[in-house]
Parts: sequence; structure tokens; C-alpha cells
Amino acid sequence: MENKKRKINLIPYLFILPHLIFFAIFVGYPFFNGLYISFFQYDYLRPEATTFVGLKNYIDLFTPGTVKFLEFWNSMKVTVTFVIWSVPFLVLIPLGLAVLLNLKIPGTNFFRATFFAPWVLSVAVISLIWWWIFQSEGGLLNYYLKMFGLPTPRWLSTMPYAMITIVVATVWWTMGYNMIIFLAALQDIPPELYEAAEIDGANSWQRFINVTLPMLQPVLVFIIIITIIASFNLLGQPMMMTRGGPAQPTGGGATEPVMLRIFTEGFVRPFQGSAAAMSVIVALIMVIFSYANFRIFRQRE
Repeated sequence: MENKKRKINLIPYLFILPHLIFFAIFVGYPFFNGLYISFFQYDYLRPEATTFVGLKNYIDLFTPGTVKFLEFWNSMKVTVTFVIWSVPFLVLIPLGLAVLLNLKIPGTNFFRATFFAPWVLSVAVISLIWWWIFQSEGGLLNYYLKMFGLPTPRWLSTMPYAMITIVVATVWWTMGYNMIIFLAALQDIPPELYEAAEIDGANSWQRFINVTLPMLQPVLVFIIIITIIASFNLLGQPMMMTRGGPAQPTGGGATEPVMLRIFTEGFVRPFQGSAAAMSVIVALIMVIFSYANFRIFRQRE
């Protein structure tokens, strides 16, 4: 009997075992390997020259005035700026589209597919499309602005236009995914709630505020968290559209996010130890942020 109970108790773990294996291979091992490398002066092109430096890579990132300090924290500032600029649009626009597409009107399937379509494209394709639209010479946008006698800014090489182009490209690319999640959540709201609110004399806006938003709260929190995390992983768009520029006198680029700084540090210079230390710091920040948000959400529930 005891052996039978043990076998039964092991069944749930067998179901999650494939996920745990892939998690260990693709998340656990890279993290701990990166943590290990962060204590060394490491060059993957010359592994024999690897030198143990202890906490030096971390100390450099927290020592004001050093090049690594200026470049790393500038990239963190750029990343936070991008998050502040993009996340509201990546929440409000998909929510508005989902509410409209949830109405029983003709053509909803067509518009649903149209808004979601950019999501299936790669970041390289998206970046090239918007680079062609925004480039100063021969770009589609400046072509039409010039046609109407309007100013033609250097979108990709001057601020704040460079950041705006990245935000626009990202919102257009990813809003369809959030829209689908919102739409699925809207369709799960019992229609009886809307009927009861309508009987009580609530108009469309009051039904949205008092019925739709409260019922969407779990999904809304989830969307905000995953969107912020995804925005912190910004890399491809600035790499291909602006190359992290324009340059700043204090060090780093005006559109160089932390992931691009890590990539440059690790593969262009290359200082893998310093790049690994940056990665560990960013990972810890995101873990703390995610944990805090889930704790706040649970307390509210």
C-alpha cells in the first residue's frame, strides 16, 4: 500500500518534470554560469587568460565616475525611460482595441487578425520596416512630410525622436498579443453582470468602470508585469534602428538600453565578466520587482 501511495504521489511531479528539465537547462544553468563568470576577468576568445577578480566587476558598476558605472547606469536610465514611455500605450491601446472587438459588430475577426499579425514577425523584420519608414534620407515618413512642405526631422539620430521611433515600433509590434489576452478575459465576464448594471441605469462608461475593469483586474496586473519585464529586455529595435545613439557626453547612448549595453560589453569589447555582472544585477532587479508586484496583488485580493 505504501509503495502504491508513493507512485500516486509522484505522478504530479512527472507531469512537471519536462518543464523543470527545460527550465534548468535554459534558465537555471545560464544564470548560475553567468554568476560564476561575473567573478572573473573572462574572454571567451582567450579562455586561458581568465583571471579571478572577485567582486571587482560589481564594484566597478557601483563606483561613481568610472566608465562602466556611467555606461551601465545610463543604459538603466534609458531602459526605465523606455518602460515609462511604452508600457502605458501597451496596456491602454490593447485594452481599448479589445473592448471594441468584443462588441458584436461585422469584421471583428478581420481586425483581430490584422492587429495580431505584427506579433508573429521577428524583431529584425519589424526593425527594418520602421527603420525604412523613419530614416532621414529616403524614408517614407520624411518623403510625405517633404511633399507637404513640413519639417523633416532626423528621426533616428536626434532626441527625443530616436526614442519615439523605438516606442512606436515596439507598440505596433507587440500590442496585438496583449489585445488577445484582454479579449479572452473580456469574453469570460458573465453577461449577467452587464445586464444587472444596465437594469440599475448604468451607461456604457459606468458599466466599463464598475464591471469590466474590476473583472479584468487579475489580467490587467498580469499584463502590466509581463509588459514591464518584456520592455526591460529591449534589444533588437535600438540595435537595428538607432544603434543605441545618439551618443551622450556622459557616456553611453541616448537609446542604448541595458540589454544592448550588456551585449556590447560581452561580445563587442569583449568583457564577459563585466557583462555577466550586469546581467546578474538586472536579473535580481526583475526578480524583486516581480515578487513585489505579486505580493501586492495577493494582498489586494
